[in-house]
Amino acid sequence: MDNIFEMGAKFDNGWSSDNKDKKSTEITTDIKPPQKHQLYFAKEKRRGKVVTIVKPFYLTKNDLQALLKILKKRLGTGGTVKENSLEFQGDIKELLYKHLKTLEYSFKS
Repeated sequence: MDNIFEMGAKFDNGWSSDNKDKKSTEITTDIKPPQKHQLYFAKEKRRGKVVTIVKPFYLTKNDLQALLKILKKRLGTGGTVKENSLEFQGDIKELLYKHLKTLEYSFKS
């Protein structure tokens, strides 16, 4: 018995009727030294509070966690790792920039 929902559609040549097969965005896993990074800042408002985001980092997960721990301690604020970026509570762009510069990270101009 034929599927009544296809109505003449042909799903060969790589086409699929399942819309849940989404291709994941590929994250580069290149590990770069701090001098080779080209970081930039973004600011978002979440539930009325400001979040400062700095990305993209090309580090291993453990190195990124270690960097987050150092920066949270120096800045005295909360933060988290999301994929290849660091998110910090508050509008702390200038302070974050200063600390990352001392760790030899470079930024987009």
